[in-house]
Amino acid sequence: MKRYEKFADDIAELIRSGVLAAGQRVPSVRYASQTHGISPSTVFQAYYLLERRGLIRARPRSGYFVNDSLINPTFAGQRFDVTPLAADDLASSRVAESTEVDVSELVFSVLESIKDPNTVPFGSAFPSAGLFPLQRLARSLASATRDMDPSMVVSDLSPGNPVLRRQIALRYMVAGQMLPMEELLITNGALEALNLCLQAVTEPGDLVAIEAPAFYACLQVLERLKLKAVEIPVHPHTGIDLDVLEQTLERHPIKACWSMTSFQNPTGASVPEPRKKALVELLRRHEVPLIEDDVYAELYYGQNAPKPAKAFDTEGLVLHCGSFAKSLAPGYRVGWVAAGRYAQKVERLKLMTSLCASMPAQAAIADYLQHGGYDRHLRKLRHALEDQLRAMLGAVARYFPPQTRVSQPSGGYFLWLELPEQVDSLKVFHIALAQGISIAPGPLFSPTRRFQNCIRLNYGTPWSETSERAMETLGKVIRSMTPRE
Repeated sequence: MKRYEKFADDIAELIRSGVLAAGQRVPSVRYASQTHGISPSTVFQAYYLLERRGLIRARPRSGYFVNDSLINPTFAGQRFDVTPLAADDLASSRVAESTEVDVSELVFSVLESIKDPNTVPFGSAFPSAGLFPLQRLARSLASATRDMDPSMVVSDLSPGNPVLRRQIALRYMVAGQMLPMEELLITNGALEALNLCLQAVTEPGDLVAIEAPAFYACLQVLERLKLKAVEIPVHPHTGIDLDVLEQTLERHPIKACWSMTSFQNPTGASVPEPRKKALVELLRRHEVPLIEDDVYAELYYGQNAPKPAKAFDTEGLVLHCGSFAKSLAPGYRVGWVAAGRYAQKVERLKLMTSLCASMPAQAAIADYLQHGGYDRHLRKLRHALEDQLRAMLGAVARYFPPQTRVSQPSGGYFLWLELPEQVDSLKVFHIALAQGISIAPGPLFSPTRRFQNCIRLNYGTPWSETSERAMETLGKVIRSMTPRE
């Protein structure tokens, strides 16, 4: 990282944390230069970068000031007259009964809608491939396969490429977590890791505690494995409701808990670290394994990465699943699991199903992690996603009904919107699709088809005039279903 980028990130963190408030003057160029031991030109470069991000603005003959239009430092750059989700907007705080899962037809219809390249992909589960260093990855792939030892075809079946596993273990270590390589298994993306984990700790007919709303792939996995779901509400600011989870564990024979603890899909909610620790302790008392879906872990907007629940696991009950698909290599299908006490069982299930993940893809990512500048790419990716978040929030404020409530994500690339009660998101989906716009309707994220007036929007594609027009069209469709004020 260049010195001006590091200084800019330090100032951005002060703004995000509220130390520098909206409208407040940031340190003068002379003062910052003297205090931090950097040149005035370095300070100017940092301030120009912060201006481009919309965090500060210059006032003639007065200096630089935190943008006074901020209503939340995470959404810097312009005023967004949108209402954030309240605690009771996502799900009721009661213990649910178990539910058979049957969502695949709805999921397939949404997935089909994003195949057309002319469709605006607000309903997609993936960020734009243009945000990733695919050409640099291709060079890593060519280099790694050219030098690949033929014996690896057998020796690296499961648990996977040792160089890649070592690089992943090093990233855990840098984040403050010492993880033995024996826990790590490379998989065909995070979805296979999550499938294997559920198979390792459940039998058909078992009950699994899931989030409400939940990522639809979670529901499809439960459907395929013939497991029953018990929905636990997600708080828009603090993630999974621990009180309801505790009551559920006391009332039902829960065999596993599946949770996205950081930047949850679809809501963007994150569990604060003290509550992650409490979550792990609660499940430990009940001897219930936690399957932690952490595929968006690298897509945080602040200075520091959030710790996973796995960081508080002392007894191997947390199976931590990650992937490079959302942060580096879409299409390479390389994920992993740190499976704790279940590592051997998960590995054997892997051998019984798909043997191993693609060896060339594993080798390519291992080479990139060693030589390709992964952290530099991640910084650029996070800034791009944060810019796109600001653009989409601005469009929601301009075009959607004033009763719309919006999530406040601090990472990932999804917005969860609660629309006026009269709006049927499935109707919005079909009308919008006919006009070349894909969205993800709320019932997609619940086995009981709840969240009828909610939608998930993906802001993982660089903003354009097409994006702006699509949001305007969506707003018109939604307003047409809302009684006039």
